[in-house]
Amino acid sequence: MKKIFRLSVLAIVAVCFAACVDNVPVEEELPQDAVSFNYLINGDYSLDYYVGSVITFNNTSPTQGTPKWEFGDGTTAEGDKVEHFYTVAGTYKVKLTIGDYSKSQVIMISDIKPLMSINPIEGGLCEVNTTKITFSLEVPNPQNLPLEYEWILPAGTKNADGDVITTSTERLPGELMFSNVGSQTVRLRVKMDGRELEEGTANVQVGYNQPVPTLYYAVQGGHVMALKLISDAPEGMQISPFDMGVASGQHPFNLLFKDSSLYILDCGKQFYYVNDEDGVLGDGKITVMSKDGAKVETMMTNAGQAAFDDPFYGCIEGDFLYFANRNTGIMRIALSERNAVFSHTTYPYYVQHTTLGYYNNGWGYGSIGGCFGKVEGVWYWLKFYNGTGIFRFKDSDILPAVIAQGDDSNVPQDGIALGGMCPKSFAYDKNTGKFYFSLWDAGYGGFYACTLDELNQIGTSKSKLAPYKKQTATGLGFEPNISGSPASIEGTSSEPVAICQMALDEATGCVYFGFRNTQNDATCAPTGLYRYNPATDKIETVLEGTSVYGLVINSNPTKLF
Repeated sequence: MKKIFRLSVLAIVAVCFAACVDNVPVEEELPQDAVSFNYLINGDYSLDYYVGSVITFNNTSPTQGTPKWEFGDGTTAEGDKVEHFYTVAGTYKVKLTIGDYSKSQVIMISDIKPLMSINPIEGGLCEVNTTKITFSLEVPNPQNLPLEYEWILPAGTKNADGDVITTSTERLPGELMFSNVGSQTVRLRVKMDGRELEEGTANVQVGYNQPVPTLYYAVQGGHVMALKLISDAPEGMQISPFDMGVASGQHPFNLLFKDSSLYILDCGKQFYYVNDEDGVLGDGKITVMSKDGAKVETMMTNAGQAAFDDPFYGCIEGDFLYFANRNTGIMRIALSERNAVFSHTTYPYYVQHTTLGYYNNGWGYGSIGGCFGKVEGVWYWLKFYNGTGIFRFKDSDILPAVIAQGDDSNVPQDGIALGGMCPKSFAYDKNTGKFYFSLWDAGYGGFYACTLDELNQIGTSKSKLAPYKKQTATGLGFEPNISGSPASIEGTSSEPVAICQMALDEATGCVYFGFRNTQNDATCAPTGLYRYNPATDKIETVLEGTSVYGLVINSNPTKLF
C-alpha cells in the first residue's frame, strides 16, 4: 500500500510539473536581416545631423564578406566601420552591400543656421530708448571651421556707449538699445570658411515709453499686426507695427476685441456667391488670440458645412459674440466657448430676415449683409445688395416666428437709413455723436461722416451725400473700382471687399480703416491703412501699401500690448 501511495504522489507532482512547463512561453528566434548597420555622430551635436558632422557607420550584419557602402552623394567606402560627412544639406539614401545582399536607410542632413536668441529682459518689456538688450548665439560648427559675423541692425540702434550703429562684425554685438517702436528685426549673416550660412533673424518687440491704445489689423495673405496709436511721438521716432506671428486667415473681414482677447472672424475662401448645393464648401472659423499673440485658440469652425454660414461680420455685446452669415441672419456664441462646431441647432438665429418686418418691405431673402452693431441701443444692420441700406431695429422688433412677408404694422419704427445705397461698414462715436460709414456705389463710393440726424436727412437721396464725404488733404478719394480692367477689388461687382471695417479710437476720435486702390487709378488714394482725423477733417495715411481686412482697437492704454 505504501508503494502505491508514493507512486500516486509522484504521478500528481509529474502532472503538475507538466502543467507548469506547458505555461512557460517558448522563445522564438526571429530571422535576422542578412545585412544590417547602425550609425552615430562623432563629437559634438550628437543629436543633430548637420552638414560637416562626421558620422560613423557600423556594419552589424551576420553575412560574411566585404561591406561596401554607398552614401547617396556619389561617394563610396569599404569596411566594417567607416566615417563620412556630407557637404550639402538634403535627404540621402545610405546603402550597405555584402555579397548578394544589401540594405538601405534614409538619413536627413540639416544645414547649419545661427541659433540666436534674446536674453531675458528685466521686467519683460523692451522700452524704446530705455531698455538695453543682449543676445545669445550658437553656431553649430562640427569641423571647427573659421567663422565671420555680420550683424545687421535696425535703423536707430545704439550700442552701450549711446552711438548709433547699423552693423557689427563681432561674434556678439554687446548691449543694444532701440530708438523706434514696433517689431525691430535684427539679422545675422555668418560665413563658415567662406561659405555663407542661412541668415538668422530675431524680432525684438519694442514698446513705447507711455501707455497708449493698440490697433490690431489683419493683412491680406499675411499676419495679424499691432500698431501703437501714438499722436505725440518725439521727432524722428518711427512707429512701426508689431508682427504678432498669427496668420490673418483667408478673408478675416472683422476683428473684435474684449478684455484681453482678439477675435478673428474669417469667412474662409469663398465669400461671394457659389453654388454649394450639398452644403459642404464652408471653411470659415472664429479664432481667439491673446492680446500678445502668445495663445491662439479656435472658438468655432464651420468647416465642411454650408459656405454661406461661415462667419462674415460680428460684434460683441455683453458676454456674447454676435456673428452674421453671408445674407440670412445673425447668431451668437458665448465668449467663453472654444472648439465649437457650428450648427443651426446649437446656434439658432438671434434674428433673421424673416423675423423682421423689413422682409419684402425693403429687403429680400438674398439681401447681402455687411457690418452690424448697436448704436444708442438700436441695431444697425448694413445691407449692400438686393435690398440695400442700413436697416435699424430694436430687440423688441424681432418677431417671435418667421413670416412670409412683412406688413407695414411690423416695420420697425427706427426705419431704413441710406435706403437704396450700398453701405459696407460703419463706426459711431458716442462722445461726439458722429456716425461714420463707407459706400461703394459707383460715383458715390468713399468715406462719410455725419450726425445721426444728418443721416436721417440724407434719406434715400444720393445728391445729399456730398457735404459729408471726406478725402485726403490732396483731394484723393476712396471709391473702389467695381468695374473695368484691371480692378483690385476682390469678389464680384456686386460683392466687393471695399472698406470692410472701421475702428474708432475713443481717445482721439480718429477712425481707422483699410482701403484697396484700383491699379493705376490716380484719382484714388493708394492701397493702405488710413485714419480720418476729426481735428483736421481730413483722411491721413498711416501705412501705405498695406492691404487691410478687419481691424479693431484695444482702447486700454499699454506700452506694448
